[in-house]
Amino acid sequence: MFAFSANATDCDNACMLQQAEKYFQALDRVAKRGSTQQDIDNLIALMHDSVKYEHIEYGADFDKKAWAEAFARQLKKGAYQNGPENEIRILNVIYGKTHAAVEYSHGLRKEDGTWQPDMKMFALFGYTDNKISLIREYW
Repeated sequence: MFAFSANATDCDNACMLQQAEKYFQALDRVAKRGSTQQDIDNLIALMHDSVKYEHIEYGADFDKKAWAEAFARQLKKGAYQNGPENEIRILNVIYGKTHAAVEYSHGLRKEDGTWQPDMKMFALFGYTDNKISLIREYW
């Protein structure tokens, strides 16, 4: 009985998917023209206090504060210029205990309502206390 109740607070598959979807929606908002520091704050607020962001190829290894600062620097440089047609979508998820492998793509919503994906990407998401505590990018 104790083991069952201890795992009851783990982020289940539906929770992991919901958290990943919220992350990509907030990331989309940050990347849009006219985004603000509040958009960055909203994105970072989704994360666990001990979150780590890692990008293997680019050598990124950020804690929550450093990650927020990196977004703020990019915002000040004017790097976020996506239009309303830009959208990130999750293509596939493989669930594990407290982790999910997420295949996703940036893409464009066309006038006819269809979505045209770009290059497929992969990230490993980790979860603690029903929040994202790790994003490790592999593209």
